Amino acid sequence: MTASTSTVTPRIGARVLLQDPADRVLLIHALDPADTAHHWWELPGGGLDEGEDLQTAARREVAEETGIMLPTLSRELWVRESRFCYMGRDHHRIEHVFLGRTSTTTPEVALRPTENEKAGLIERRWWPADELRQCTDKLLPAELPALLDDLLADRFSPTPLTLTD
Repeated sequence: MTASTSTVTPRIGARVLLQDPADRVLLIHALDPADTAHHWWELPGGGLDEGEDLQTAARREVAEETGIMLPTLSRELWVRESRFCYMGRDHHRIEHVFLGRTSTTTPEVALRPTENEKAGLIERRWWPADELRQCTDKLLPAELPALLDDLLADRFSPTPLTLTD
């Protein structure tokens, strides 16, 4: 970690582990436009707008990035703190992840990606747990297959986990 990384003020965000009726999870495949070899799969979500609470931000981000409207979210699953380089700049994020369920995988409203999301989006994909366990691409968080397995087997912690990478 560089000295500048340790001084970056963390950005607070909210993400959703979104499951469809078949218990598949929606992930977004993204890349760093400044380093196209650096790509990963992540949960839909992003930063909070001014005055926005975590669940409102999570639902808004899912609608903007996927077109799926979530009237409610379930419990908070984990809080993940990460430090990384993107577009040549150091970033520090603290993201709260909520469980969400949808009865449809079809967008219900128009997607509203930011310019940054447009530049870095590769694809969106619904992942069954068995395929996610076989994924060799970078996953955020890296423990996502095990976390999903625990959730599906009803072994998940009743209190939000703390993840750091």
